[in-house]
This record gives sequence, C-alpha cells and structure tokens, in this order.
Amino acid sequence: MAEGKHGAWEDACGLPNGWSRFRFSAESAYDPLRTIPAPQEYAVRLRLTPREDSFYGMFADSANNLVTAARLLVELISEGADREAIAEKMRACEHAGDEFTHAIMRRLNETFITPFDREDIYKLASLLDDVMDEMEEAADLVVLYKVDKFPKDIVHQVEVLERAAELTAEAMPRLRSMKELNEYWIEINRLENQGDQVYRKLLAHLFSGEYDALTVMKLKEVIDRLEEAADVFEHVANTVETIAVKES
Repeated sequence: MAEGKHGAWEDACGLPNGWSRFRFSAESAYDPLRTIPAPQEYAVRLRLTPREDSFYGMFADSANNLVTAARLLVELISEGADREAIAEKMRACEHAGDEFTHAIMRRLNETFITPFDREDIYKLASLLDDVMDEMEEAADLVVLYKVDKFPKDIVHQVEVLERAAELTAEAMPRLRSMKELNEYWIEINRLENQGDQVYRKLLAHLFSGEYDALTVMKLKEVIDRLEEAADVFEHVANTVETIAVKES
C-alpha cells in the first residue's frame, strides 16, 4: 500500500483503502422507467345508471291502479249498475293513486342518484296521478248529476281508456331495461286518435237535439273528463318515449 497525495492509503490500482473498482456502463445506469410496471389491459365495465328497483315497482303499482279504475268505468256505464257503490270504489282507487304518487315523491327526495332524470320521474308520477284524477272525476260527476242514461258511443270511449290503461301497466316494468317500449307509445298514440274521433261523434250526438239542454251539459262534462283522461294517457306515453331516448 502507498500513501497518496491526499494522505489516504491507496491500493495498487490507485483507489483509497477499502474501496473497490467497478465497471460503469450504459447498461448499469439507473433507468427510472424500469421501476414502472408494464401497462396491462383490463376490461372494466362501468354501470353509468345505478339500479334503483323501488321506482320501477312504484310506477307499476300506480299503473295497475289505473287498470282497476278503467274497469270500474266499464261497470259504471253498464245498464243497471250500482253507480254510487262503483263511485265509492273509484274514490278508493284515487286515494290509493295519491299514496303511490306521494311514495314516489318521497323516494325521489331521499335518493341521491336516480335511475333516470329526476324531472322525468316527477313528470311521469304526476301524469299517472292526473289520469286517475280525471277518471275519478268522471265517475263522481255521473253520481252527482244522477246520470242514468248514456249515449251508446260512450262505451267505445271507455274501451279506449281501458286498453290504454292495460298497455301502460304492461309498459312500466319495461322501464327497467328500456326495451320493447316503442310499440307501446305508438299504440297509445293510435288509441288517443281513436278516442278523439269517438269524442267528436259523442259531441255531435249530444247537440243533435235528442237531449234537453240540461242533460247535454251534464253528459258533456262527463265525456270531457273521459277525453282528458285519454289525452293524459298519451302524455304518459310521450314521457316514457322521452326517457327511453335519453337512456338509449
């Protein structure tokens, strides 16, 4: 060993005592990228629309209640029907409809992420309730005005409502998948057009001179409410179409 010029002992290779010589090359240089693992591909499926089953069930309950109400209307206009008893059942349906609507609104206020737009949930629930209100009002007017005889075409008007209610009840569960709904709103639109034709025929019959003025006024209010119910069924279908388009 020899003492170097800096006073440290150096070995035969000229390195200080205790040191060893190593080979430095480009291969041994530190490469920070080597510490990053190679990227891997992963198949990730994101659920952009959370599943919220309670809304679908409540919409179905509300629509099924409309089916019950429409069938009560069929009984109401039948000859010999106990109209006061039927009107009482209709009021029970209307109260049940209010409960379904309130339940949907409460759940809407409690839910942070909804299955589709909050505005559409509110609108759909409100429209289903509006249909129920129109049918219940028609039944109530029949009893209040003591109507005991109807124009024959009113049967066709009520049949339109019954079929629209059935189609709406069948469509509500399909909101979960947003599939097979286009036939629903197309058929509802056709039924509403059919209802318009029946309504105009009923008006023509009322104003034909067959009925006295007071009876015309009573019957017109009843068929106006039934026509409005058919219109709101179409609004329900239009809202479902809007929801389906947004979610597609």
